[in-house]
Amino acid sequence: MATKAFDQVTKVAQGGCDAIEQEIQAKGLTAPRITPADIEANIYSEHYFTAADGVAGANEASRILPAGSLSLLTFCVLVLRNGFTVTGESACASPENFDAEIGRKIARQNAVQKIWPLMGYELRSRLHQRATTCTCGPNEGCSRCGIGMSGK
Repeated sequence: MATKAFDQVTKVAQGGCDAIEQEIQAKGLTAPRITPADIEANIYSEHYFTAADGVAGANEASRILPAGSLSLLTFCVLVLRNGFTVTGESACASPENFDAEIGRKIARQNAVQKIWPLMGYELRSRLHQRATTCTCGPNEGCSRCGIGMSGK
């Protein structure tokens, strides 16, 4: 039951991104930007584990808190296409409310939020390079700066 409710919340949050993207398109704002689809396309792989899994993997269980507490902390590691990694986490205060699927979704959302500024910085750097060194026109694709080559 909790998963159903969380799926609805997730859809609303994703719908918010989609709604914003639709509004941008409806207003004819066509300048290069990062879209939710760009974010998803940049994710090469995703990995999930709890802190208890990590401790078990490191074989250090005797040095830290009981596994019960550690099993309430979920991590998501997203590997991006260029090999860079971002992480997200979710922690559940009440063991009775813990749901592994919800924990993974929250951890993933938190990791995805860290990709936006990285890709934004990368795009801004390319735009700056284009403005200062490229001779391509504003609506042309340029293999030198990469702007406009794949709809960006």
